[in-house]
Amino acid sequence: MTAPAGEDDGFEPLSTYREYPPEEMAARASAFADEMHRRRTTRHFSERPVAREVIEHCIRAAGTAPSGAHQQPWHFVVLSDAAIKRRVRQAAEAAEREFYATAPAEWLDALKPLGTDADKPYLEAAPYLIAIFAKRYGINADGSRCTHYYVSESVGIATGLLIAALHHAGLATLTHTPNPMGFLREALGRPENEKAVMLVVAGYPADGARVPRLRRKDPEDIGTFL
Repeated sequence: MTAPAGEDDGFEPLSTYREYPPEEMAARASAFADEMHRRRTTRHFSERPVAREVIEHCIRAAGTAPSGAHQQPWHFVVLSDAAIKRRVRQAAEAAEREFYATAPAEWLDALKPLGTDADKPYLEAAPYLIAIFAKRYGINADGSRCTHYYVSESVGIATGLLIAALHHAGLATLTHTPNPMGFLREALGRPENEKAVMLVVAGYPADGARVPRLRRKDPEDIGTFL
């Protein structure tokens, strides 16, 4: 439906859309899939610095994610200060030691092929840690609460875009979810309405970085066309 001339209904033309010829569309989709297929999670990071503007652009890309009622219930805290990263590492390792001491054997067996343990040196070595927080509810100007919808789904999509953007920029990444994660909100001074959901480690891979020899599922194993 087209709004009458001069009437502002809160919408605007979709002027940013670009259409490509079918052949180019398929080529772009294939090239992007190939690029993302090169993405690997590593736990070996170099201390080489990365320009702040690279991370800023990647967060800008993450912020384009769709969200429930367009409430954008995410917040990214970028850590580069050595002292803060050290505190985060110490707290994360304390949480991880408790986890490994009490986790079910089945869970620990599933982690073995990944080579994980309670030691997290990459939390200090990598130039950036990006703490991702989900805003469980909003705060109105008068201090009252504003309900947020589909928070987990919205933050999950934004996190995926962030990881894709970091990879596209030429950085290696690692998703880290210490259990429990409550210490992050306290350590970083975030408000009560935010819940820490993940740390994304970002930087150059270290010389000789290694990754587990894993196989990704084939497209026919993860998708169904009806």
